[in-house]
Amino acid sequence: MGRLVKYLFYLLILAAIGLVSYAYLGPWFGADFSPPLAEVRLPVTLNAD
Repeated sequence: MGRLVKYLFYLLILAAIGLVSYAYLGPWFGADFSPPLAEVRLPVTLNAD
């Protein structure tokens, strides 16, 4: 059981390193993390009961 926990911990560390690497290196490889630049206006109906 301890061996399983140790491997899961190592997997979690590798996943965190991979996520951080993707966040920093992703734009160099074509991943676009910028938000959409269109303004959205929607009417809202409030029920004031």
